Amino acid sequence: MDIILIVLCSLILILLVFILVLLKKPKSDDKDLQLQMQSLLHSMQEFEYQSQESLNQKFNQFTDRMDQRITGLDQRNSQFEKATATNLVQFQDKLNQTMNQQFTSLQETVERRLLLMDQKVNQNLEDGFKKTNETFTNIVSRLSKIDEAQKKIDALSTDIISLQDILTDKKTRGAFGEIQLHQIFASIFGDRNDKVYQLQYSFDTGVRSDAVLFAPEPLGTIAIDSKFPLENYQRMVDTPPNSAENLQAKRMFVQDCKKHIDAISQKYIIPGVTSDQAIMFVPAEAVFATIHAYHPEIITYSQQKRVWIVSPTTLMSTLTTIQTILINMERDKYAAIIQQELKQLGVEFTRYKERWSALERRMDGIHEDFKKINITSDKITKRFDAISNVDLDTHQSISIDDSEN
Repeated sequence: MDIILIVLCSLILILLVFILVLLKKPKSDDKDLQLQMQSLLHSMQEFEYQSQESLNQKFNQFTDRMDQRITGLDQRNSQFEKATATNLVQFQDKLNQTMNQQFTSLQETVERRLLLMDQKVNQNLEDGFKKTNETFTNIVSRLSKIDEAQKKIDALSTDIISLQDILTDKKTRGAFGEIQLHQIFASIFGDRNDKVYQLQYSFDTGVRSDAVLFAPEPLGTIAIDSKFPLENYQRMVDTPPNSAENLQAKRMFVQDCKKHIDAISQKYIIPGVTSDQAIMFVPAEAVFATIHAYHPEIITYSQQKRVWIVSPTTLMSTLTTIQTILINMERDKYAAIIQQELKQLGVEFTRYKERWSALERRMDGIHEDFKKINITSDKITKRFDAISNVDLDTHQSISIDDSEN
């Protein structure tokens, strides 16, 4: 089709060129021109007819080929549809089979996992119930212990209140200090040890101290008296620091301590009877710590008066040291006797060594004699054996080695 169109266009172009050429010729040639035009038109009509015939023929051929191709495509399409339908049915069957298998497997897996989950959940629930029960039991036990502790706290609170009531009275405070002194002395020296200490000891001057310690010389007899300056100490603790009441309480506390120191120094340092020093026992560690931490003037004053301030802890350390000194003194007392006995024992050991050496020499001689006797016994035994085994017919001689004595 494309070639025919090109040919037609070429002919039309040639015709146009020819017409232009004719138009440029003189008018005298009109008749010839008409003839030529008629001839050309005739030729063009024939060419058009032939072209039309050719085009129709080729179009019919093209239509036939297209019909054949369409028919072939229809057949192929029909075959493809059949094959596709068959494949689709097969695919659907396989898909259904695979889906059924996978669904069955999935169902089994889900059932198995659900069973495992159920077992785990049951186990976790059992463990949880067990732990919860144990926790509940522990909580109940702890609550009972807390209840017991609360009862003990209540009882302790009652005891503390009772102790506070006791400490508010001077006489009861004195008794409290005496009880502490007795416990400390008893824990170190025993419940009754009159050679070392005595409680509520009365001097010839008529004064009585809470305790007396019979320490070795040069210390001598040391009086111990319990003092408890509590009122102003309590006011000092309860009032705000550096307030007027607090400062007043501090001054009164210092005065109370110095007053107790003076009383002990005057009563219990008796020339020719007691040591030149005495001990002021403060039953409360807090009061003792406050004196040493914040009131060095009290310590200086007590040293000037030869009165040593102690607490339960420091008194126990002091008494332990004195007990060690007493033990060492008792040991030194018998050191000379022990040394003399050791010298005599040394003489006996020397005599024992000499006698043992003599016995050893005699034992060596006896051992040598025993060896000789053993050798002689072996010879006699060998001779008897040789005599019993001798052959009288052959006159075999008896040979015994006499090289050994």
